[in-house]
Amino acid sequence: MVDALRSAKVVALGGGHGLAASLSALRLVCDQVTAIVTVADNGGSSGRLRTDYGVLPPGDLRMALTALCDDSEWGQTWSDVLQHRFTGDGEMSGHALGNLLIVALWQLHEDPVSGLDLVGRLLSTRGRVLPMAAEPLDLVAEVSGLDPTDPAALTTVRGQVAVAGTTGLVESISLVPENPAVRHESIEAVEEADHIILGPGSWYTSVLTHLLVPELRDALTRASARKVLTLNLEMHTAETRGFSATRHLETLHAVAPELRFDTVLADPSTIEERDRLESACVQLGAELAVAPLARLDRAGEHDALRLAAAYRDILS
Repeated sequence: MVDALRSAKVVALGGGHGLAASLSALRLVCDQVTAIVTVADNGGSSGRLRTDYGVLPPGDLRMALTALCDDSEWGQTWSDVLQHRFTGDGEMSGHALGNLLIVALWQLHEDPVSGLDLVGRLLSTRGRVLPMAAEPLDLVAEVSGLDPTDPAALTTVRGQVAVAGTTGLVESISLVPENPAVRHESIEAVEEADHIILGPGSWYTSVLTHLLVPELRDALTRASARKVLTLNLEMHTAETRGFSATRHLETLHAVAPELRFDTVLADPSTIEERDRLESACVQLGAELAVAPLARLDRAGEHDALRLAAAYRDILS
């Protein structure tokens, strides 16, 4: 069964550090991993490059590529190079070198996927990285609690950075455009997958965004692959203030009511009321799997070896 898992086709969806954590774990047990990465970032180096050149934000794509890089000296050296971020007061300050390299390849080759594949070859990655959509997206949220005179009033907040840092409560989210173009490679990867992993990651800005893209959501719903939802280690973030693990599942079900999972994976520290959480899992068609996933030396971060062991047990 372990050999079968090694050769299985696995798709992981998310963005940022959460997706990097799942990819770092999956590459330890699988050789054919495809990452499908959110493209709604509008901050930092990615936001600047997106504004200046009209390209997909490269930052989360870069992080996914480096998470899949080979463990050889070559792979690790180039991973460090791509992750290098310029300092100082000049125009380059804040830019990650990998972001600049990706945008340069996009200008030379025009096709974003071809450019990402070339970076993957440079890093000797164990897998492939694809964008969630073929065009940059804007995340829009309806947020309560921002109007001091009427806490229940909804305020429209636009942009991933603004949504991630809101001091209010996110009530609903949407994308602009609502029905973006999707790369056929991403849909084909979902259709051909043996296993699909969603999460962990910032719940609204990295995880649920995938389910807001109609063509991708429909492909995930139709897919015959075994589907695993990985919950975060930290429940209470700016995006999900006051949320329990159960509330996370309820918001996902509201966004994609027809999508079914086989397993919901959670760290024991995140479970407040197990009966309620298991009932929410049943609503998604899933069983609850509980395993220690956190690093012992850094609170709130997944341990790659523990996460890999959990994935191995579930997917095998």
